[in-house]
Amino acid sequence: MSDEEWERFLRESVTGAADAPVEPSARAREVERRLRERPGRPEGWRTYAPARPRRRTGWYVTGLVAAVALLVVGLFPQQVVGWFGGGDGGQAGAPSAAESERPRQAPGAEPALRPTLAEPFRGSPAVHWADEAAGITVPEARATGWMDTAQVARALRRSRDFMVAAGLDSRVLRGERPTKAIALLNPHQKDVQDYLRTALSSTAPTPDTDPLLLFSRFRPGQARLAGDVVKTRGRLTYREGKRGAVEVTADITFVYPVTPAGDRGRDAEVVRTIVRRKVVMSWDDPAKVITEPDTMSLVSYALDMTNGGCSGPTGYFVPPFGTADEQPTDAAHRVDPYDRSKPVNGTRSTGNGCATATRS
Repeated sequence: MSDEEWERFLRESVTGAADAPVEPSARAREVERRLRERPGRPEGWRTYAPARPRRRTGWYVTGLVAAVALLVVGLFPQQVVGWFGGGDGGQAGAPSAAESERPRQAPGAEPALRPTLAEPFRGSPAVHWADEAAGITVPEARATGWMDTAQVARALRRSRDFMVAAGLDSRVLRGERPTKAIALLNPHQKDVQDYLRTALSSTAPTPDTDPLLLFSRFRPGQARLAGDVVKTRGRLTYREGKRGAVEVTADITFVYPVTPAGDRGRDAEVVRTIVRRKVVMSWDDPAKVITEPDTMSLVSYALDMTNGGCSGPTGYFVPPFGTADEQPTDAAHRVDPYDRSKPVNGTRSTGNGCATATRS
């Protein structure tokens, strides 16, 4: 043992080890005895209930149900969507997500409910669609052709404006002249100007001069909108066209709930005229094409129409009031007007000699 260790041993032998237990004094023992004899706890003390083990059965059950639900959705996605209504992503009563690309299939079946003045879209996929211009998806702009990003963004907005002016303007729907839409058309495009002049002035339009090729119109004395809302669904796409132009394609479906013009009763019949338009617009480089600022040239336009008349062009949609109970007979000529997975082919539905809509 070293000298330091020997000295530490001697000190601890006299004073006691630092960690040795100390016997409480007589006064301390008396105070402790009195505290034990007092009822309750001394003021300032805190008591805690002993921790009890928690049962986690509920969490296990919830986790098991969630796992099974995810498995079912993964294996049978379309069936699950059908349970909630709307095969294009919308649940019953919930809005569909915006259309960013062409759907791969038609929307799911809806309950077989007749439209009413209070609920003009019930019983159809349009009940999940957006109102008016909100249903037209505009993509993100990027520099294309002769335009920079900001110019492409403006061209896309103007293209949407044209579709709104041609298909949603309340005055145009009542048969008035589509002034706002015409203002966006290149006044130097002779064939289009000739079409407009003939289509909007003739009382007996031909299939080639029918104003319905571009504009949605109802004869005021025959039909009126049931309410103030038109449902829409569709999107704009764009690419570089001829001579560096920015070519914008609009593919939009409009659902117009209409009722007989003279029937103001609460139980008035409601028919949905469904129109899908595809319009290709060219925003040309003014250095290469004669045009005016903020105007575009029409490349092509076509429509598919359901419940809008089929006997011959009149310049107006003619809803088939009183024939809502007619059932399709020829399976080979049935069309689903809500199916946006197929291309526009210029079909007119419902009527003698026309394709028949499977739902309206």
